[in-house]
Amino acid sequence: MPATDDRLIRWGILGAGGIAGKFAADLVRTPGNTLAAVGARDAGRAAEFASRFGARRSYGSYAELVADPDLDVLYIATTHPGHREQALLAIAAGKAVLIEKPVCLNAADAREVFAAAVAAGVFAMEAMWMRTNPLIRKAQELLAGSALGELASVRAELGLGRPYDPSHRLYDLANGGGALLDLGIYPVTFGWIFGGPPQSMTVTGTLAPTGSDATVAMQWSYPGGRDAQLWCSAPVAAPFRGLVVGTEGWIRTEGRFYRPSALTVNIGGQETRIEDPLEAGSFGYTPEIAEVARCLRAGLTESPLIPAADTIAILELLDRARAELGVRYPGE
Repeated sequence: MPATDDRLIRWGILGAGGIAGKFAADLVRTPGNTLAAVGARDAGRAAEFASRFGARRSYGSYAELVADPDLDVLYIATTHPGHREQALLAIAAGKAVLIEKPVCLNAADAREVFAAAVAAGVFAMEAMWMRTNPLIRKAQELLAGSALGELASVRAELGLGRPYDPSHRLYDLANGGGALLDLGIYPVTFGWIFGGPPQSMTVTGTLAPTGSDATVAMQWSYPGGRDAQLWCSAPVAAPFRGLVVGTEGWIRTEGRFYRPSALTVNIGGQETRIEDPLEAGSFGYTPEIAEVARCLRAGLTESPLIPAADTIAILELLDRARAELGVRYPGE
């Protein structure tokens, strides 16, 4: 039954790691939402997390969490190799799901998850918080309104600067390691939301000794000479900038492009700065949380800001890039 317009949305969080903590901190400050329960594989860890963020219930297994009848939606905050199984478990229990990015290891798994959600009639969305960010949406509005003229180029880079360590998750293929899924999904999504799906794609990159993708560069081409230049690296540091270039001006993100601190807009040589409107102290998840709540209250099964078709198509591009580099995960 769809929630009424003023219904409190009751969240469960599956996983109790670092990103779950940041999400929970923003969840409890987002009006109309409450953290009701948390589940982790360690009951003590789940109980500590629940106590820290005011959740009344905690569980020492994911199965117990998804069986909780007093939850409207589950945020799946684990690492991506577990997303498919955990999302299907939640969906089978009739729960709406917000699944941390990337939604799955590959497009085939993502199609299975979203098909299951459709069959069950429940909401499902990838937690690509960048697409709900107010500054990113403002940049989209400026481009759509022709303030920049015609789009010429999109550029984004994300370099973490994490030295090679075979025991670290980023370099561990068994744990979905590699620059593309953890890091590259951001520049690829940035390219997609401003430039759309490419007509063609060229991929170059380097591999770590474990066989994971370490540094990847993608050149997207479009009709009329438009392009997108997208780059990610696990071992090499870079400033996390995004740039949208039009024939009449450009927009540059300040800070990390997936959660900008400001936009610098240059139109006809005149620069203006648009500051981050989010509340001071927010980790940046509040717009995503509010969007999920809005969709649940409206009885929607997907968000128009992050449609399943886009999520799947972006994973298909990442699948192609990995295939060109020769990166395969166990079981693929």
